[in-house]
Amino acid sequence: MRTGFDFSPYRRSTVGFDRLFDFLENASRAEQDNYPPFDIEKLADDHYRITLAVAGFKPNELDITARQNLLVVTGRKAESRNRDGNFLHMGIATRAFERRFELADFVRVDGADLRDGLLALELVREIPEAMKPRKIDIGTGTSRTIDAPSERQEQVEQQPQRETEAA
Repeated sequence: MRTGFDFSPYRRSTVGFDRLFDFLENASRAEQDNYPPFDIEKLADDHYRITLAVAGFKPNELDITARQNLLVVTGRKAESRNRDGNFLHMGIATRAFERRFELADFVRVDGADLRDGLLALELVREIPEAMKPRKIDIGTGTSRTIDAPSERQEQVEQQPQRETEAA
């Protein structure tokens, strides 16, 4: 039995939304792994924070990679617990993980802090000036001269008449 949706019919009638459909298809196929848990906060209009609970991990055991529209946080811990067999129960998760976040266009990672077992990633959206909305003034049409092309047209029409008169 097939799970998820087939977006093929919609791909044919849309332009520029390929990434959106890829994201929806990948999200429906992704495993539902909730480790490590995380929060996403909106601090201001263009400032966000992702906080991951990475208790037991040191900064050198974590790797943060930011690519275009993708943020990948990985954690690798050398398993050194229970070598001597003294643990009766091991409930603190120290397994390796990889957590991926799809970022919107023009979002960059501004910094990362690890404190009290929480990894805080600061994100900033910086839209380039050329991409920002701008106000376009509407003219009244009186500032442009329409006569100039007409005068040229008259000159072109009169030229053949002069040539026939000269002959």
